[in-house]
Amino acid sequence: MVKNLPDIIENVDNFYEGNLKKYYSIVVNEAQNLENPYHNYRHMMHVVWLCYQACQFYYGTLALSRREMRNLLIAALFHDFDHPGIMGNDDLNIERAVRAFKKYIIEEDFVDQQNIISLMWATEYPYKTNSAELSLPHQIIRDADMGQCFADAWIQQVLFGLGAEWEKNHSEILEAQVPFLNNLKFLIATQWGKKTFTQQVIDDKISEVNRLKELAKKARQ
Repeated sequence: MVKNLPDIIENVDNFYEGNLKKYYSIVVNEAQNLENPYHNYRHMMHVVWLCYQACQFYYGTLALSRREMRNLLIAALFHDFDHPGIMGNDDLNIERAVRAFKKYIIEEDFVDQQNIISLMWATEYPYKTNSAELSLPHQIIRDADMGQCFADAWIQQVLFGLGAEWEKNHSEILEAQVPFLNNLKFLIATQWGKKTFTQQVIDDKISEVNRLKELAKKARQ
């Protein structure tokens, strides 16, 4: 059972084809967004981590091939490569990531290049295609990309990190969390996502947000 990021990168469980050591090295040595407030190293690796959890969930069901798992994890590694860390048109952000992937792609992935790129485009937000119309790997990367709000570091990442990129303060981002979370159950597309981000998990996060709002309000009084 994988317990850490190096295990995923090195593929110690032999879930997917090959390993991601070359691509990981490229990301940490070449990407210009690793220290962004939100679209940073932690976010990219968190999406990789969640995509791998999905691979574990579907392993042995024939829902995902080893090649599809590899494609999914590569797309997760690169999906926000060189993100500028500011609010803007997400299509431009994806184009930067795709350009980087094309620059650094290794020979064994040439045949699946367009598939990997299409997975990266699945994270473009707002969505242009309903998740129900997408393949399972595309649905997984979308579900994983929305999972940051449930991470242990969500307060720093979302309230302050995303706030900094959007030029909004803590209170404005906090206020937006409840509508987002209430809508999340309609956005999660996969069986893995529904079992990971259950209604109870969502309700607990909404309760946490509301309590933080109340505490912040009292502190200002």
